[in-house]
Amino acid sequence: MNFDSLDLQHLGSQQIGTYTPVHTPTTILCCNCGDTMLARPGGVAICEVCIRDTADIISDIPRHGVLSFCKNCGRLNVPPNQWIRAPPESRELMAQILKRLKGLHRLRLMDAVFLWTEPHSRRVKVKITVQGEAKEFGNTMIQQSFQVEMVEHGGQCPDCAKSFTANTWRATVQIRQKVVHKKTFFFLEQLILKNHMHKNTVSIQESKEGLDFFFNHKQHAITMVDFLSNAVPCRTKRSEELISMDTHTSVRSYKFTFSVEIVPICKDDIVVLPSRLAKSIGSTSRIFICHKIGSSIRLIDPRTLQTIEIPAQLYWRNPFDSLSSAKNLVEYMVLDIEPVFDIKGHGHGNGTAVAAGRYALADVTVMRASELGSGDAEEHFVRTHLGGILKTGDIVLGYPLSVLNLNNTEFDQLKPESIPDIVLVKKTYPDKKKNRGRKFKLKRMAVEYNNLDAPGGDEKTKKVKKGKGASTGLMPNADDYEEFLNELEEDPELRSEINLYTADIKGNPAGSQDDNQTETTQEENDYESDVEIKLNELKLEDSEDEYIPQPEDSAEEY
Repeated sequence: MNFDSLDLQHLGSQQIGTYTPVHTPTTILCCNCGDTMLARPGGVAICEVCIRDTADIISDIPRHGVLSFCKNCGRLNVPPNQWIRAPPESRELMAQILKRLKGLHRLRLMDAVFLWTEPHSRRVKVKITVQGEAKEFGNTMIQQSFQVEMVEHGGQCPDCAKSFTANTWRATVQIRQKVVHKKTFFFLEQLILKNHMHKNTVSIQESKEGLDFFFNHKQHAITMVDFLSNAVPCRTKRSEELISMDTHTSVRSYKFTFSVEIVPICKDDIVVLPSRLAKSIGSTSRIFICHKIGSSIRLIDPRTLQTIEIPAQLYWRNPFDSLSSAKNLVEYMVLDIEPVFDIKGHGHGNGTAVAAGRYALADVTVMRASELGSGDAEEHFVRTHLGGILKTGDIVLGYPLSVLNLNNTEFDQLKPESIPDIVLVKKTYPDKKKNRGRKFKLKRMAVEYNNLDAPGGDEKTKKVKKGKGASTGLMPNADDYEEFLNELEEDPELRSEINLYTADIKGNPAGSQDDNQTETTQEENDYESDVEIKLNELKLEDSEDEYIPQPEDSAEEY
């Protein structure tokens, strides 16, 4: 047929179209429940609902297990001989539970959550959701959930076992400071607790002039020494003692001792710089006040506002002692104050620059607080660096250099006209503020000390346990600890460096006053609110850092 000569006009009303067949899916009845379902390849005549009810892809996964925790340190045993920190409902604990479920690796893990249990039940329940193939039903993907219950068993790790045995430590860090008080160690204790540096210790012992930390590994002791070097100005000496030696393999076993000596200078101490050191740093004055201790010693001249920073290396090349410590501070009342410079530092004096925002030079008239009201009271005119924070009627602490019995070679070399009669150090608050119940408390490394921080009662009369026996005694260094707490209340910068915890204050509620209690000033209210604002930002519970196992120390040392 010739299609070229075909005249389409003669087709008339006829139309040309295409036909598309419609494929209808095959439906069958489920052999189990009788519902209509699509036919599956492979001849499987069972619906998905019946597959989920019939198939079991988690039959070979155990539903019970055992977790071994150390009773002393709380670490979890990871077979064969590893112990890690795994707090309750933590990622570390979940990972160890999933690893102990045999056959779980053949399935796809979709979800795993902890279920609530009684804290004293010593049970850990986990709900796990998995996805896998039901091979007997044509590799159909199904999802199932199940619960696993783990029982907590108590044990003892090798490190804790050594801690109850004498002379089993491998390295020790001895911290010493030759001062008459323990406030530096109280502050250092809070830094150690904040950074969890005490977690790897075998035991901690308190000596007359410091603390001793014992470790099972040399690397843990080196980590502690590095932390101390960054926290306080100090110097370190290392010694080692040969314990045993194998003559056949020449393998030696040592005990290491790290001696850390902290500089004998504390906050609020007054010092006299050696002439050689003063010339090297370009200072014309030699009498300074230590206003802060960090990785270096920070001093300020109360008469010129000159500030200097002395690193630990420079101090030990030119060592010097404090002229007087905070034990000799005397209370004075401010009678009059005349600023030499205003708070912003725009001066009309001799052009000396202001060193810090709240420090400003001022000429102050003071009188001993103990002599107020007596006929022989004497007024003193003092130039101080506290002009930005003092006002008339304030109580300030200072050193009466003219009446103190000082035994210092560098001080004896000074000219009498260059020695001020009084050196004011810091502003203080009335004792009635310190006698109120504190809104915060501190943690201590010794467990028995934590029970002493409860409000109420005199801390000097509280009893503490000594060692493992039942004997009791007075809390050591109670006066120094009380002074340290008072400094925390008055110094916001010091509070920002440590962790504080809210304390349950018993007695009058906040804001109530007794009838015999005087009205507070606006500045005292600001002082209290500053502590309250700090407390609102606190962590109420101490979290554990993730434990990273340290490699064993090599037995062979040269």
